[in-house]
Amino acid sequence: MFADRKDAGRRLADLLDQQGEEADVVLAIPRGGLPVGREVADRLVAPLDVVVASKVGAPGNPELALGAVAGDGSAWWNDELLSYLDVDDEYLEREREREAEVAREKVMLYRGDGPLPDVEGKRVIVVDDGVATGATARACLRQVVASGAERVVLAVPVAPPSTISELEDECDAVVTVEAPEAFGAVGVFYRDFSQVSDEEAAAYLDTE
Repeated sequence: MFADRKDAGRRLADLLDQQGEEADVVLAIPRGGLPVGREVADRLVAPLDVVVASKVGAPGNPELALGAVAGDGSAWWNDELLSYLDVDDEYLEREREREAEVAREKVMLYRGDGPLPDVEGKRVIVVDDGVATGATARACLRQVVASGAERVVLAVPVAPPSTISELEDECDAVVTVEAPEAFGAVGVFYRDFSQVSDEEAAAYLDTE
């Protein structure tokens, strides 16, 4: 159980430090990943930035996520769900383009229109406040890997073991403080899981 996202970030930073992980840049997944990422970046003395992905909803049921798309178009799809729902390729391509634009707009919202960090050949730690299904994290990791990072680590305070094993296929390592078999929602593992506003999220990037 974590007191709040800052507490989770400190404990995650402790673990990364103990494991000897180093970072040239820390990329947080907004919004909840930013307070966690701020603690990690400060501990590892690395710049903090964002990586964003937007979920793609099913036809007629936008709350049912078929996958997620990052700002550069990198995508992860739930192939089993796509097959079950028999979603056509035209719909997926249209939604991929639309959600990639949404992700790019979110990046602009949080960090302005300055140049994105160059991660080619660098050690990158991607941080969120927790992972349940991992759709967003997968898309974000694929963008970072496609950008040529030398080493990519996903660091989250809590995630279920089944999701961790799947995410390990997307990056070099997954680091978690807690990995409970009995997993509901991420917020269950926080005493204070208050929503982070866009303004609060952006403010964590202004403390460089």
